[in-house]
Amino acid sequence: MKKIGILNQDISCVVAGMGHNDMLVIGDAGLPIPDGIRRIDLAVKQGVPGFFDTLETILLELKLDKVLIARETFEVSPQVGSRLRELFKDTPIVEISHEELKKLSADARAVVRTGEFTPFANVILVSGVVF
Repeated sequence: MKKIGILNQDISCVVAGMGHNDMLVIGDAGLPIPDGIRRIDLAVKQGVPGFFDTLETILLELKLDKVLIARETFEVSPQVGSRLRELFKDTPIVEISHEELKKLSADARAVVRTGEFTPFANVILVSGVVF
């Protein structure tokens, strides 16, 4: 039994298989997930698991090149935007429209759906390399 890091088998498998510039989406409970994309649905009930609990756990194992965040996040849910800026202070943040984020989700390795009910609590993680 794995004792640290990502315990969810599906997420751990996706992260381990990611290469440079592969994308992983972490989304709130309402983010639409395109057909044909691997869906890792963690949502149990409102708020469980939370967006940031899920994101911070994944960041323990995933090397990032950059992150994509919908600019609407900073307008509609400024508390989420502020925390994301703090969390990614050493990682380039690319602001895109929410519509573009949804379109790019179709090219992701997977979408992780959380139980988050805060609007626009979504991010696309773009993997980097460790060398």
